[in-house]
Amino acid sequence: MKQHWNVGIVLFDDVEVLDFAGPFEVLSVTTYPDQDPDTTALKPFQVRTVSEDGTMITARNGLKVIPDFSFSNAPHFDIVIVPGGLGARKRELHNPHMIKWIQDRMQAVDFMTSVCTGALLLAEAGLLDGKRATTHWASYDWLADQYPAVEVVRDVKYVADGSIVSSGGISAGIHMAFYLVQQLLGVEVARTTAKVMEYDIQFEPSSAT
Repeated sequence: MKQHWNVGIVLFDDVEVLDFAGPFEVLSVTTYPDQDPDTTALKPFQVRTVSEDGTMITARNGLKVIPDFSFSNAPHFDIVIVPGGLGARKRELHNPHMIKWIQDRMQAVDFMTSVCTGALLLAEAGLLDGKRATTHWASYDWLADQYPAVEVVRDVKYVADGSIVSSGGISAGIHMAFYLVQQLLGVEVARTTAKVMEYDIQFEPSSAT
């Protein structure tokens, strides 16, 4: 049984900050039961960031971030998180290198996930065809109109359809990350992580939404 997961969060210029920082925080602070959260011992999730060329990106509102890897030297990821934001909608949706990287990574991940309009990138890659998915409320119609093979689910925090998990706008990525923790490590670990973060969330039995 797997106990460690390598997580890759995709970054690009004008990415929405909380789209990537929220899931990063949840997964990074998750520990095994009775493990000191400040320990140097291996945690369940090793979270790293990746961009197309590995150079510094400028997120929304000017936050500058230096990714850990580029597309060409990134290691294997068990979980990939594709955030959204203006950069996703205006540029990455039309970036063949981004779309191809997502398609290629889908072949080897346990979970391919999206936050906010990152769902548009998964849809453009063809990964949402015939699946249920969600996105930011302001982009429901866009996703439905441009990608009719996708069953758009509205007014939910996240949707899990097999190995693909999509989440709504911005802060919903935190809920999606907690879903992953609960699925992989159990509800008690998820509750402990939420307590460490002082984040209010109600955990429910595993379901599709």
